[in-house]
Amino acid sequence: MKTAYFDCFNGAGGDMIVASLLDAGAEASSFREGLYSLGVTGYEIIIEKVCKQGFAATRFDVRLDESTDQPHRHLKHVVEIISQSALPASVKDQSIRVFERLAKAEAAVHGSTIEQVHFHEVGAIDAIVDVTGTMLALHLLGVDRVVSSAIPVGSGTVTCQHGVMPVPAPATAELLKGVPLAATDETGELTTPTAAALLTTLAEDFGPLPSMSLESIGLGAGTRDGQRRPNVLRVMLGCETCHTTIPGTETDLITVLETNLDDTTPEIVGYCIERLLDKGALDVYAMPIQMKKSRPGLILTVLCPADRVSAMERIVFSETKTLGIRRMEARRTKLMRRQETVSTPFGEIRMKITALDGTAHASPEYEDCRSAAKQHHVPISEVMTAAMRAWS
Repeated sequence: MKTAYFDCFNGAGGDMIVASLLDAGAEASSFREGLYSLGVTGYEIIIEKVCKQGFAATRFDVRLDESTDQPHRHLKHVVEIISQSALPASVKDQSIRVFERLAKAEAAVHGSTIEQVHFHEVGAIDAIVDVTGTMLALHLLGVDRVVSSAIPVGSGTVTCQHGVMPVPAPATAELLKGVPLAATDETGELTTPTAAALLTTLAEDFGPLPSMSLESIGLGAGTRDGQRRPNVLRVMLGCETCHTTIPGTETDLITVLETNLDDTTPEIVGYCIERLLDKGALDVYAMPIQMKKSRPGLILTVLCPADRVSAMERIVFSETKTLGIRRMEARRTKLMRRQETVSTPFGEIRMKITALDGTAHASPEYEDCRSAAKQHHVPISEVMTAAMRAWS
């Protein structure tokens, strides 16, 4: 699993996030080609190497043509621009999610709705390029998972189109609810609303650097000069898959979600489990427990890949009455497997083959056996026995 860790030791801006990913190895020509497919004119992309207080870094700048008027945009206009581009579908979807978060934050701050919000700076072309550029760079780098450090926001005030605002700006503060913030001795606006929206949309966790094999490092430069520390954002790319010493096995990283239920019927729990499995859960199970006030209840446990966490949590919240879900990362060691197909009197059956210490083991694919048993009106055990006999 390829992971990107954003080390926000001096904050982050949308341009700094893009620059760090380009510095880490995102291919510049493919990047430019993708962004120009947005079909918006009046700007030029500048990618250049700079030095920030002794650190070599990459600067990413969206240089606007002052003769071209860039209008204020509503969410629907931004969504149209992104949707009509030639960017990969996953890049479009993630970019739209970021702008939806921005719209909700702006609406909450101004007492409006996401449909009525004018994006002002956020809806300008540089913000659109920063957001889509981040998603495109992550796509080009093959990143599967994003983690971020705690985020410093700075102090003092910032001037925007609404006037002088405290730091963090109201929209930034709204976006960073529930996210660990870091104290800093730097003043000024260290983290922008665009960066806050990007990091809170992308990052699955906020905290220390995860255990991983480091592959590349990128430094993205901001526009200002830091007072006590360089104004750069560092991204660290690596693989979180551990090496194993047992031949025939491999390890990976999964997420374990748990919640206690004492007011959900068995029928609803069963339906919830079906939905979770349909949407990509690796496994789901429920165990009886005794809860407070001697109430009988259940622990619902979901095992899933890291990139399915949000989808899994949404299903659990929508289908049950739980108020909270525990989240843990777990490394698992699993036997490496391959697939073979055998011919039986009931048709072809797929077999899962594993091997340990030179001894092979096989297991018939349940769904194949189930389908064949129904088609031939025989017990499923008879189909499984025939499949094992054919494999042997």
